[in-house]
Amino acid sequence: MNEDDKQAAQPDEEQPTDPVTADQSGETLEGDTEQRTPEELSAALEAAEARAQENWSEYLRARAEMENLRRRSEKDVAAARQQSLEKLAGELLAVKDSLEMGLKAAQEENADAARLAEGSELTLRMFDQALDKFSIEAIDPQGERFDPERHEAMTAQETADYEPNTVVTVIQKGYRIGERLLRPARVIVSKAPTDSGDGA
Repeated sequence: MNEDDKQAAQPDEEQPTDPVTADQSGETLEGDTEQRTPEELSAALEAAEARAQENWSEYLRARAEMENLRRRSEKDVAAARQQSLEKLAGELLAVKDSLEMGLKAAQEENADAARLAEGSELTLRMFDQALDKFSIEAIDPQGERFDPERHEAMTAQETADYEPNTVVTVIQKGYRIGERLLRPARVIVSKAPTDSGDGA
């Protein structure tokens, strides 16, 4: 084995750390802290307190803005509700006027039944138009499949004229506003006739 091979086979020895360099590094790190005077530390503390106070003030302003927004929203909702009620009341007052006129005409000695019926039909149309303006729709499920979400079954009737669970009679119409149910339709529902035979 030649001299070069011997040198290659020998493991690398760890180089000792220069204590002077380490001491100098430590002195430098310690010097960063030691170089800050009490006045500088006090100034840094005051700056941190100022930032904290500014953040707190911003939080309070944001909180006040959110509270004001909530109050404005509640006020707008209340105003919109009041406006809707006023519109509905205006439509209903016209219907009330028509009903009063019909009642007055019916109390006359020579009341004409045909004219009274015509007036009642006119009043009913006025009322239906008022409901339409507010998206209030009637639920009249005659002949439809019974729907427990929109119908209320008052009783069941045996019949062979309808499929079981079909609305055969509407006792009282239901109403809804948009997709919201105001009241269900009260109905009579069909059921299969009972076999009266003796099975012979």
